[in-house]
Amino acid sequence: MVAEGDAGTAAALRTQSEVEARIRAICFKTGPPALIGAELEWTLHDIAAPSAPPVAEKLRQALGRHTPATLGASHPPHPLPAGGTISVEPGGQIEISSAPASTLAALHAAVEADRAHLTVLLETAGLTLGSHGIDPVRAPRRLVHTPRYDAMEQAFDARGPDGRVMMCSTAGLQVCLDAGNIALRWAAVSALGPPLLAAFANSRRHAGRDTGLASARMAAWWAMDPRLTHPVGVSDDPAGDWVRYALEAPLTCVRRDGGCWDAPPGTTLAGWIGGALPFPVTVADVDYHLSTLFPPVRPRGYLEVRYLDAQPGDDWIVPVAVLSALLDDDATTGTALDLAQPTADRWEEAFRCGLADPPLLSTATAALDLAVRRLDPAMRERVTQTIDQRLAAAHGENR
Repeated sequence: MVAEGDAGTAAALRTQSEVEARIRAICFKTGPPALIGAELEWTLHDIAAPSAPPVAEKLRQALGRHTPATLGASHPPHPLPAGGTISVEPGGQIEISSAPASTLAALHAAVEADRAHLTVLLETAGLTLGSHGIDPVRAPRRLVHTPRYDAMEQAFDARGPDGRVMMCSTAGLQVCLDAGNIALRWAAVSALGPPLLAAFANSRRHAGRDTGLASARMAAWWAMDPRLTHPVGVSDDPAGDWVRYALEAPLTCVRRDGGCWDAPPGTTLAGWIGGALPFPVTVADVDYHLSTLFPPVRPRGYLEVRYLDAQPGDDWIVPVAVLSALLDDDATTGTALDLAQPTADRWEEAFRCGLADPPLLSTATAALDLAVRRLDPAMRERVTQTIDQRLAAAHGENR
């Protein structure tokens, strides 16, 4: 086996109990919530020819010392001025992963500084960032070729074309929040998924056509293997829910020495533990398997909220501020959970109809109102403007 970047350890885990203990140990961290982060992803376009596919060499020249290893850099990418790092996704999507921040205002300032720096680098090379959750003009085409992505593409292709769309055409906004009161916050961010997905959906057009969907991005994720991309169950034991999800999820890549990481079709992590592969599972293998699972909310020691479409310009701060406000304290989070429960399972309605679905519009309106009332005045003014526009448009469509 190969440990990518010497990450993790080669220690073998011989029993399912050992694997479960490892997953439980790393999925949630206890303690008071103190930090917030964001990961902003965009499709990438040539300013002069938006439908032309990205060119790796042009992107490398634009990013310079910030170029990640997946594009052939011989050294780790230099951080952006405010501490964020750049990665490049399989289809050439650009992502900024922020440094953790102690306040929403600090996160906003840091990410905007890094986004401005990246924008200048790209514009100098004739490139620009997209503004939707899915590529509106191009069909999926892979730019980045690594053993991980080669194996994942093969695994996804067995179920249809949506895996390639997800890998190469989608762009999301991820919000990273400390776990805090784990059971409550896990339940709340999960239940808030459908109404917030609907409220901030903006990916109707893909590859030059109108899909008729509010979020074609989420539709692509949803159409993949549900064991990899559908929500994790919610109970009083979030760690146990995640353990079961991870064990039952199929392997999409198995790291080996050499260039082929293809996983045996149909083999799950539980099957590997039971002897389906001729070598034992290691700690590093378990950690890597967790990185190939993509539910709408994923525990990574903190809560990684993955259900939001990428937002145009600096509008990313609006859904981030909403989630931050709704998880500001246990009382507010409990209220938000109560508000969201009636529509907690309306994922398909959310990506198909958005706020044109009356129950989701009702839930989203109540949750967004609660969030706005919890924000400080400066941020409230910025957030309210965007929310009012979205809700006004939705109410007008629903008349």
